[in-house]
Amino acid sequence: MANATSPEHRRGYCQLTVATPIDVSQLSPLSRKLLDSSTPAPLRQMAAKGIAPGLRPGEALTVIVLLSQSDAGGIAEVARATLSGLPGPLLKGALSEALPAGVLEVLAASYATSAPVAEKLLLHEGLPFEAVEHMAECASEEVAELVATNEERLLAHPAIIEKLYMNKATRMSTADRVLELAVRHRIELHGIPAYREAAAAIAQELIVEASIEPTPDDIHFKDTEATANQLPCDPSVEDTHRLDETSGAEIVDEKFLPLHQRLATMTVSQKIRRAMLGTATERLILVRDSNRLVAEATVKSPSIQENEIVRISASRSVCEDVLRVIALDREWTRSHQVKVNLVQNPRTPFVFAAKLIPHLREHELKTLAKSKNVPGAVAQAAKQQLSRRRVDV
Repeated sequence: MANATSPEHRRGYCQLTVATPIDVSQLSPLSRKLLDSSTPAPLRQMAAKGIAPGLRPGEALTVIVLLSQSDAGGIAEVARATLSGLPGPLLKGALSEALPAGVLEVLAASYATSAPVAEKLLLHEGLPFEAVEHMAECASEEVAELVATNEERLLAHPAIIEKLYMNKATRMSTADRVLELAVRHRIELHGIPAYREAAAAIAQELIVEASIEPTPDDIHFKDTEATANQLPCDPSVEDTHRLDETSGAEIVDEKFLPLHQRLATMTVSQKIRRAMLGTATERLILVRDSNRLVAEATVKSPSIQENEIVRISASRSVCEDVLRVIALDREWTRSHQVKVNLVQNPRTPFVFAAKLIPHLREHELKTLAKSKNVPGAVAQAAKQQLSRRRVDV
């Protein structure tokens, strides 16, 4: 068994509270004594460290998990530290026994980056689907591969597919493969914000078969991530594109050309996943992608921030589908600047612009009424709004 106390494991430790209650009444009298707050602290601290003579490994581990969730601060900290690096013999012995679901859930989250331990956990007959879901969320690349091999489990509990897809450590080829599995079995994945777009892209592409080694697509996906991390962009003060003085069109700023070129060579499904997991810089590029599935998926990213939406809603090179998504989102349209940008953007469908015009301020309406850069219908609607407020244009 691999050393569970290695620095690599500790960095990947994903703490989890017990989701499934553990029935203390089923434990031995000694275990219940160690869990009793009236028991001398030194004995409880020893148990928190995994030292409990007379207890089988599985029950000793159960005690550690319960102590890690207790109100006794000092003892709980000791137990949590023990969980992050359990002694090999204790862990090996415990995994060979029946364990409460709550204990398995904590182990699955705690050892989501330790492939040797995760492999044994995934074979444990009592492992609940929720535990695998937590493991998939925190998994390292190697562990994500192990989780993805059990298609029967993925189909029985699709939330595992969602967590794998949204985990940055999961290979692109593996994310494609599990997504294709869901599409093929007509499973709706509500935990992936842009699932409709991703599923449509998968349906159009040839899915790469699972392989032991990373594929060229996997390497390209990782290299693109590295390039993006080297080119940060704060949407509050800059954009990845600038206006060309000659044509008046938006073109990619030279600073971001390396990233733009990498993204341009990706498949549609790869672009959608980068939109879900990538940086603000990537999203500002991908939202302008010629493929509407990519562009629309970008504004559905769980990582997107208001300053990005402000920037995107003002862009005249994004497609109307993107502006429609923004206009229909109540959270984004709480921002007054987003409202103004949408109304001023000639690509915004008039039906949405018209609904936002009553929320604009007087000076903004006057500007709109006189502007030659907005559709005539928008300018006319602004004049009508001013008339209702009895204000001269």
